Amino acid sequence: MTFSLPDSLDDIYPHNRAHAFVKIRGALQASEAFSSDALSLSSGDALACLPMIPTATVDLVLVDPPYHSTKKDNIYGDSDFEHDDHFVEWITDLGREWKRVLRPNGSLYLFCSSDMAPYLYVALSKDYNVQSMVTWTKPNEPGYDGWRQKMKKTSLRRWYPHSERIIFATPATDGNLKRAPFGHFLKSCRVQCRLTSNQLTEITGAYGKVNNGGAVSNWETGRNIPSREQYAKICEAFLGTKLIKIMPKYEDVIRAFNIDPKEPFVDSWDFMNVRQYRGKHPAEKPQDMLRHIIRTSSYEGDVVLDCFAGSGSTLAAASALGRRAIGIEIEDRWVAYAAQFIKAKADVSLERERELSIQGPTVAVASLPLFAE
Repeated sequence: MTFSLPDSLDDIYPHNRAHAFVKIRGALQASEAFSSDALSLSSGDALACLPMIPTATVDLVLVDPPYHSTKKDNIYGDSDFEHDDHFVEWITDLGREWKRVLRPNGSLYLFCSSDMAPYLYVALSKDYNVQSMVTWTKPNEPGYDGWRQKMKKTSLRRWYPHSERIIFATPATDGNLKRAPFGHFLKSCRVQCRLTSNQLTEITGAYGKVNNGGAVSNWETGRNIPSREQYAKICEAFLGTKLIKIMPKYEDVIRAFNIDPKEPFVDSWDFMNVRQYRGKHPAEKPQDMLRHIIRTSSYEGDVVLDCFAGSGSTLAAASALGRRAIGIEIEDRWVAYAAQFIKAKADVSLERERELSIQGPTVAVASLPLFAE
């Protein structure tokens, strides 16, 4: 997976997120259950629907598939696999499709159990650069530690797996030390413009202390990335040669990772779990955690994909943050539920949601239709 050089504004990769969203909706039209201006939810199996999505049209894949190791009867597909290898093969097949639909500067966040995380890490590493293995500790308020009553502790013979894992990965491409798509793209442009690393370093003023190529060499090997100002100088240098007609925008080649360096950005997260309420999806993830992921690893207007949409939590979070969202869900009852869940969540601010969660189920979900198990 690499970036392509555009010949015109219409070909800038991927210049128009709105156009990409429309293309995806068109491809999934036959399975689309409901939609809005920036949101679409389809009914169907993930592996059946994903091949329909056009290549390189998604900016962020945020998915919470069955965990397999938990074997929960109330989660679709959680007990479908006879052996761990079968589950890993299934995720690997999904991973290849996720990489295909992702743009080279996109990101993947995969929720999984602590038991299966090591196997999935290795399997995904063939097609991705695994950036982090996040541990979600799931702290709860006093009186809401349901795991304490679940089993006789001495019979477990190990520590109770209270935490979950989130694999954060980015598409990999051969061609440089860190398998970084941007590094490959930058070098291709530089060679096409007949510039040496030293010449581009002089033009951009990005001097390094380690090697002759300066920062340019580090960018091309994938060790780090240029700032917006540095990328603007790179574009100016390439366009000045007249050998490249146009360059893509910063957001089209640099992966989103929007963090505040003044705040902790560690790989252990303590977002509280979603409290139980009647009709709750058994695997619903908290809105503040989903918004944290989406805000960090996507730009406004980007396309977010969740092909295990469940009750619509990811789509609701993406919509609240001004992103476009594509959802795929296999169970009809949750497709119907998600339509109302998303609208209800959009009407409740995250701050108000936190206030209501202390009192019990939020207003946003308490009024939704309930479905029999």
